[in-house]
Amino acid sequence: MAALDQVSIAILLGSALLMAGILSSLLALRFGAPLLLAFLVIGILAGDSGPGRIEFDDVRTTYLVGSVALALILFDGGLRTRFATIRTVLVPSMVLATVGVLLTAAITAPAAKYALDLNWTEALLVGAVVASTDAAAVFLLVHAQGLRLRPRVGATLEAESGSNDPFAVFLTLMLVEFISVGHSTPGHVLVELAQEAVLGAVIGVIGGRVTVIALNRVALPQGLHAPFVTTAVLVIFGVAQMVHASGFLAVYLAGIIVGNRPTRAHNSVVSFLDAATWLAQIVMFVLLGLLVSPHRLGDSIGPAVIVALVLMLAARPAAVFLCLAPFRFNWREKVFIAWTGLRGAVAIFLASIPMLVGLPKAYLYFDVAFVVVIISLLLQGWTLAAAARRLHVALPRSERGPRRVELDLPGQLEQELVGYPVRPKSLFFRRGLIPSWSKPTLVIRNESILTPAEAEPVAPGDYIYLLAPPERAEALDRFFVDMQPSSSPDPHLLGDFIVSGEHTLSELAEIYGVKVDENEARLTLADYFDVHLDHAPKEGATLPLDSIVLVARSLGGGRVNVIGLRLPEDEDEAVPPTRMQSFKKRLGKLWTSVAGI
Repeated sequence: MAALDQVSIAILLGSALLMAGILSSLLALRFGAPLLLAFLVIGILAGDSGPGRIEFDDVRTTYLVGSVALALILFDGGLRTRFATIRTVLVPSMVLATVGVLLTAAITAPAAKYALDLNWTEALLVGAVVASTDAAAVFLLVHAQGLRLRPRVGATLEAESGSNDPFAVFLTLMLVEFISVGHSTPGHVLVELAQEAVLGAVIGVIGGRVTVIALNRVALPQGLHAPFVTTAVLVIFGVAQMVHASGFLAVYLAGIIVGNRPTRAHNSVVSFLDAATWLAQIVMFVLLGLLVSPHRLGDSIGPAVIVALVLMLAARPAAVFLCLAPFRFNWREKVFIAWTGLRGAVAIFLASIPMLVGLPKAYLYFDVAFVVVIISLLLQGWTLAAAARRLHVALPRSERGPRRVELDLPGQLEQELVGYPVRPKSLFFRRGLIPSWSKPTLVIRNESILTPAEAEPVAPGDYIYLLAPPERAEALDRFFVDMQPSSSPDPHLLGDFIVSGEHTLSELAEIYGVKVDENEARLTLADYFDVHLDHAPKEGATLPLDSIVLVARSLGGGRVNVIGLRLPEDEDEAVPPTRMQSFKKRLGKLWTSVAGI
């Protein structure tokens, strides 16, 4: 009976932990990744050194859970990655994900050697364990702290943090093998790297395409699409690992393929994986807390703090500046990318590998990873938003997203039904704006279903449903949030030819002589971006207008409030000099009248 009671207690504690994880997702958007430290404390308190007195030293289970968690996290990262977004930063991101990880480990190694009294191979293993950034932690914090990163910075972080884990895993395994066997050759390392990379890429691409075909052609019951995809992720990972390929690279590439193809139940899959990755991180941090021993940690905490500071203040910045030197990143962007190298569940997983194979000093690597994760989440995590604003690489996102409902339409993949409550201060209600690629279909008012014509005019409190392509559904959010007052422009983002977003196309046409559609003449420049962009406005977004190009230079309240004008390539032929001078002068007056600069 005592054994049955222990099983019941284990079920109760496990279910209570899962419930706490689910409820904590409500706080995650407020506190971000540092909230995970609460689960680390729970693990410590439940461990043999805390009041819980649970003796847990099952490294095999930790490695198994870590493998599943990391596979889901990487697939989720790939699923959210738009290839069109990262294509322009693919080369610098891949350099950071490979050479950057190697440089970070190499620069951290001397600090580990002398602070922890290790040989060079062991010190390099410490560097490899903590070298890669954690994609889930980075983007949870960016989203939680309301940051809208510059497109190039955000895309670089997205691609790097999602793709550097496979190389960090490879580097860690090679060093563990070298320490265990005692010898290796550069040829063997290169062959292993090529095999893992090539086979992993092939399996990932094939697995991703097979998953897309199965989602679209197999008539699964409602609600089973997300569990099917989650299972497919683990199958792809398992197949890759069985043939000695990189399972982590395979699932990341599979996620990119699934996320960039039209599929059924896309949004339910994304929502399900959001919850799965959040719970996976929680489990990893609880296991870290169970495995760590405060008594053992007391002997290594001082040297581990030195390693953590060298990693964050020297190794990561040096690697970022060296890797991005050939590319057109300014120093502010490089500093921010260097500071946004958070460590999280990945370091915990890598630290369990030496313990699994029984290396000497294995617990030392684990304790160092523990300290590095703690300091990274506290120091870098809490200062991320301040660093972004200080370095002028992001604007705060003050508006909260509306409650969006998305419904798949059986029989086709090109359109879905997207529903929103109509708010009195929303862009849709106050200005009647809606993008050209969406189509209002029905309105719900007082529990009655009306056509848009019957419901005219739409009133606050109504629910409106629109047809829209699935990949653009999120871009509709900005039309149904409360309009925020425009903020003053960031002087670091302004160009020579600028104008306020509140001026109309007709005013611009009068000044510059460009041709505009009569039906759009009364639109403000900010409205023009809202109507014609198929995604939420971002700094650097462009739209053609006759012979010129409009460039979003600054945003406030989720809308473009400063527009840059990119003139024709041959300015002398396009605009006579005297007219150009007049144009500059009148533009200056337009902006001065609004911004007071």
